Amino acid sequence: MIPRIITMKNKFFIRHGLRSVRYSLLGRELDRGLVFKLLLYTIFISTSYIYLNPVLKMLVRMVMNDKDLIDPTVTWVPSSLYLGHISAAWDVLRYPSSLTISIIVALTASVFHCIACGFAGYAFARLDFPFKKVIFFLLLLSFIIPPQVIILPTILMYKKLGIMTHLITLILPSIFGFGVKGALFVFIYRQFFMTQPKELEEAAKIDGATAIKFYLKVMFPLAKPAILVVFLFSFVWTWNDTYFPRMFLTGAKDVPLSMEMLRMGSRIDAFIKDGGMAEYMAEPIRMAASFLTVLPPLLIYLFAQRYFVESVERTGLVE
Repeated sequence: MIPRIITMKNKFFIRHGLRSVRYSLLGRELDRGLVFKLLLYTIFISTSYIYLNPVLKMLVRMVMNDKDLIDPTVTWVPSSLYLGHISAAWDVLRYPSSLTISIIVALTASVFHCIACGFAGYAFARLDFPFKKVIFFLLLLSFIIPPQVIILPTILMYKKLGIMTHLITLILPSIFGFGVKGALFVFIYRQFFMTQPKELEEAAKIDGATAIKFYLKVMFPLAKPAILVVFLFSFVWTWNDTYFPRMFLTGAKDVPLSMEMLRMGSRIDAFIKDGGMAEYMAEPIRMAASFLTVLPPLLIYLFAQRYFVESVERTGLVE
């Protein structure tokens, strides 16, 4: 009898131990186990390495001196910090003036996108007007059509207006919420306004408020999450845009940083052909120029990251 009891106890402890090991490895739920966490962190680390490796390489290469650049044994840790490439990129990009132009264009376009697309998004979400579904379909169609399809008519229109090679060509579409960006931002506002309670609008109608007054006094102040999302999207999108500046600002003297980056490549190639620069020196200068171009929006994102994530969750985009 006693050996049987001991055997039963051993079986119980073995079974309990196996169950504890299973719960530790797999978890009581699928997303709580050690195996799932290891797999998840493996994916995170691998993805982070894919994105961070070029950035880290750019930061290292742009501070290497001449000896480190030609030394194959120096890969990640330079022998000394050399800031001459950053200084050269600063001069080639005409950084102070092009940075100012980029900030002005990106800020202006972002503000106009927030205003114009906000009105349109509110109209699609809360108002009834003729051909509403048809107009919304055309809005979605403008989001699908690539800008290359309509670039030629746009250039002809700007030439007739006499504003080609002017910075206003980069801002004018945002005033009317036109193009792929405008369609996306209208949709973001529409999704946000559709989540707001109808009781607010009914109470405003009882008080005699018009639709415009209700939007300006009630809905627009409530739309801070959507405004932040639209502003950051528009700012980064406009900042990084190279297609429209290349189409509209050809031959212009004052251009944003994205256009100066395109011109910098031809300038460096000309220096190399003329013998004024060694070919291996071009790469760190290009990387330094890329760093200077990416730095302002990166700083904005670092400061606004928490608010941006919260705003995306509140706009309804993640539902």
